[in-house]
Order: sequence, then structure tokens, then C-alpha cells
Amino acid sequence: MEGKYRVKDGCLTVAMPKELDHHSALGLKAETDMLIGAYHVRRLVFDFSETEFMDSSGIGVIIGRCKNMNYGGGSVEAEHLNARIEKIFLVSGLNKIIKVNRK
Repeated sequence: MEGKYRVKDGCLTVAMPKELDHHSALGLKAETDMLIGAYHVRRLVFDFSETEFMDSSGIGVIIGRCKNMNYGGGSVEAEHLNARIEKIFLVSGLNKIIKVNRK
């Protein structure tokens, strides 16, 4: 399992892997979708604490989960973005479709 997952009170928190590329994106996408369906998740939080690299496959994972959550009336958030990941969010426009929690 590439990412680590925690489900509590309808909220799924996904600890994103150190490198979010094509190889890790496939498993992450499938596991996240399965957990969203199995636990009736209403809030999805991507935790980027450990992430140092993300390519377009990672952006695709996030956008796809946003679409899935929006269909069901859920919400998607991201937290613990480092400077590199925050720049990717800004350049790609992810910051416009996802709430970024700044702590």
C-alpha cells in the first residue's frame, strides 16, 4: 500500500506517499476509491506531510477524487503542503478546486 489511510466519522485522511508519480498513483487511486465507497466518506483530506515530488499523475489522482466526491456532495481538502507542492497546486489550479488547510 503506497499511502496510509485513516477513516473517522465519515472523514478519510490519505497520507500521500513521498513520491506521487505514475507508479504510486494507480494504487492510490484504486485504494482511495474503494475506501470512499466502503465507508461512505463525506470528507476527503489529502495529507502531504511526507510528499517531496508530485507529477501530472498525482494531479490526476486529486482531480479524479474531487469529481467523485462532488458527485456525492462531499468535500476535498489538502493539508501540510511544502513549498514545492504548494507551487504545483498554484500552477495547476488545484488550489481553486480544493480547500488548502494552512496550519
